Amino acid sequence: DRVLKSLSLAQGPEVKSFESEFSRFVGGRDCVAVNSGTSALHLCLIALGVGTGDEVIVPSFTFAATANVVALVGAKPIFVDVDPKTYCLNPLLVKSAITTKTKAIIVVHLYGLAANMPDISKIAKEHSLLVIEDAAQAHIASIEGKMVGTFGDAAAFSFYPTKNMTS
Repeated sequence: DRVLKSLSLAQGPEVKSFESEFSRFVGGRDCVAVNSGTSALHLCLIALGVGTGDEVIVPSFTFAATANVVALVGAKPIFVDVDPKTYCLNPLLVKSAITTKTKAIIVVHLYGLAANMPDISKIAKEHSLLVIEDAAQAHIASIEGKMVGTFGDAAAFSFYPTKNMTS
């Protein structure tokens, strides 16, 4: 009722408060609310300077937006298969997909399951690659006490009503 009565359904003090609260939830990282998880991924790519001529490794098992945002910034999505136990990127296959044009990896944490971020982070560091985490379906997933969305250079969360956390 308070939000509806404020007439500030988009932006305003409630959104600012949510950004601040969610920032604490993900270890103090800066948080910016946008209209969708797709827009969040797009913003991550733009903010990190991914663009024309770059390649971005993405999982072959994901929502279309993962590859679409890569193409939208002029880069080329490179599809890599997933680990059948986690439905997330297979680190061994990520390594073999890296070329001189590879600039980033988009990791998608699915169904509340975390991707193997220690191995993916190590591979990214060895090859000086950016890591973007799509944690739209894994808000409270963690690896050894560290939350998903805090491993990479940027992360996208979604609060659409079908996700495991909504707003």
